Amino acid sequence: MTKHKQTIVLLLSLLFVYAMLIYTFEEKAIFWYLYAFILLVGIAIALIFGKLEDQLPTWQYLIYGIGYGTITYGLVKLGHVLLPYIDSSAEKDISKFLGTYGPTNIWHYLMLIFIIVIGEEIFWRGYIQQQLKRFTSPLYAVFITALLFSISLAVSGFLPGALAAIVAGLIWGGLYEWKKSLPLIIVAHLTFVLLLFLILPII
Repeated sequence: MTKHKQTIVLLLSLLFVYAMLIYTFEEKAIFWYLYAFILLVGIAIALIFGKLEDQLPTWQYLIYGIGYGTITYGLVKLGHVLLPYIDSSAEKDISKFLGTYGPTNIWHYLMLIFIIVIGEEIFWRGYIQQQLKRFTSPLYAVFITALLFSISLAVSGFLPGALAAIVAGLIWGGLYEWKKSLPLIIVAHLTFVLLLFLILPII
């Protein structure tokens, strides 16, 4: 595929994702199913038009993934503790968002683990970040992808979540450039969400 066509696919994929997300956050009753659908499309785009890296043995990506997933959780937890000192309404906003969109049943958790976590990493880090490297350095690609990733939450109006997405995106994007292992960042993301929602929930 020519570079021009690759650029068109990149822009159209971002347009599709953001347009669908705006609609998805309005449809609270079927939010989880729509969000999972968006990421399944994102996975398909990445598999067809991208190239995914896996250069680490299993034991290494498990160790790094669990470690960096825990670090990501720790930083987000620290932000959660400090944010009310900056914005007194932050705690209320977080509780409202999680009450509306957070996982509440086994099907939500299954979609979170097997579709959403995997889909976000394959699409954002595995596809978008790698495509951006055609135009800029890996460092800038990581920063831009983290910002684009955060917009996927910002469109809902949930700014604390968007800030957390920037932090997570920088860590996982940097990890992908460093270790060239998609399973690593999937394990890191999975560790993070399990800590966040099941093991040590912040709310």
